[in-house]
Amino acid sequence: MPTDFSNVYDDTTRAAAYDRLEFPGTYYLAYRDLPAIIAEHVKGKRAVDFGCGTGRSTRFLRNLGFDVVGVDNAEPMVELALKRDPQGDYRCFPDGNLDPLGANTYDLVLSVFTFDNIPTMEKKVRLFAALGRLLAPSGRIVNLVSSPEIYVNEWASFSTKDFPENRTAKSGEKVRIIMLDVEDRRPVEDIVWSDEDYGKVYTLSGLTPMKAYKPLGNEQEPYTWVNETRIAPWTVYVLKRKMKQ
Repeated sequence: MPTDFSNVYDDTTRAAAYDRLEFPGTYYLAYRDLPAIIAEHVKGKRAVDFGCGTGRSTRFLRNLGFDVVGVDNAEPMVELALKRDPQGDYRCFPDGNLDPLGANTYDLVLSVFTFDNIPTMEKKVRLFAALGRLLAPSGRIVNLVSSPEIYVNEWASFSTKDFPENRTAKSGEKVRIIMLDVEDRRPVEDIVWSDEDYGKVYTLSGLTPMKAYKPLGNEQEPYTWVNETRIAPWTVYVLKRKMKQ
């Protein structure tokens, strides 16, 4: 597994391009079902947006009625979030220490795409354990990640055809993908991670998966789908803390 992996969004040019992205196409499927999923599983209105980037998902939660704190480890992203939304609560934690947020406090921790960029089982477990400590007793983590299939198919918003090596990448290895909806067409490096290995991460982190969703597109939606109607590009996991025996 790679240990020299860095956050590709800790880059002013890429952060600026990402900030202008309105999440059309394949991205639409990442957010489409979240309001219903959150309404089904989450009681209460205190939230953390972990890996908030330029604040889009933070504002998304606020529009759902949440009192939300956006956190990220990339200073360029947090700066843009504050510039766009000066009244928002955005905080940079470059060392990954989330303890200042307060334990046993939040009803929801949302993480959208964040763990695509976090390498190694050890780092994922450490961060999920920290997120679990933030949760109130009935709190939930909603973790949205790229499905392994996203790296070996073509999509309305992504291309992987230039990276045939993705097809032989094992869980925990680097893969590359090109975002088609932004000006910055430099390949993005992610870490592919299987459903089975996410299950291991959650167990080691003291979390229990409650449900997993794999959203598909439909022909009535205003996008020209490529593979989205038959292959799910995203997986949404709903997690809770394990009850102590």
